[in-house]
Amino acid sequence: MVHFVGAGPGAVDLITVRGQELLKKADIVIYAGSLVNVELLELCREDARLFDSARMTLEEVMEVIREASLAGEDVVRLHSGDPSIYGAIREQIDELCKLNISYDITPGVTAAMGAAASLGVEYTLPGVTQTFVITRMKGRTDVPEGEKIEELVKTGASVAVYLSAGMTKELTERLMAAGIDGDTPAAMVYKCSWKEEKRYAGTLKELPEAAEREGMDRSAVILIGQALGQSDGSTGYDRSKLYDPSFTTGYRKGDR
Repeated sequence: MVHFVGAGPGAVDLITVRGQELLKKADIVIYAGSLVNVELLELCREDARLFDSARMTLEEVMEVIREASLAGEDVVRLHSGDPSIYGAIREQIDELCKLNISYDITPGVTAAMGAAASLGVEYTLPGVTQTFVITRMKGRTDVPEGEKIEELVKTGASVAVYLSAGMTKELTERLMAAGIDGDTPAAMVYKCSWKEEKRYAGTLKELPEAAEREGMDRSAVILIGQALGQSDGSTGYDRSKLYDPSFTTGYRKGDR
């Protein structure tokens, strides 16, 4: 059995309870050493065998899993954040299906959620936006034509940009060239929830300078959108209908 487990954004206590229990019981743990907090490995059994997938190819990972399956051993495939977001789990699942090896997935807290908690923001504010987008800049992996970052930000949605921390200058230049206001609220959180966490909250036009100043060139999530500018409790958003005293729900009657 293979258990895909989300390690969360970094802090050891942000992995789920289920994820902890699976780590404690696993015979083999294959972890993304370049991204996962290795302190999590202290949860593993002393006799568990550990493999750092940062040094492995897909084929090598699958060979470890195949041999474990033949031996009747349980494997935890430990991914950073949530396995379903830039975790490359689909190609692993396809190989597991070919080998007739069963699997399950334990979700994790992705970096954008940890960043929101760190910054004290809500991505989906009534009257501002009801849409939250996770995307990335083009790197070694291409981005489909219909998903250009300029078009996504223009919708007014809250946008989290992954795997692009070293491209803040290009990102800002592209967005502003497309007519997006340089004063649009933006933020960046480096190694969210780790002891080394750094964060910036300000405007889009100031983002590259802040990233360079703070040394946030990787392992960071970039956030863009008007909802980020409402964390001071000023103005610009509507109250939730769910808790409005005049609004009737299936659980209480409104006063109007």
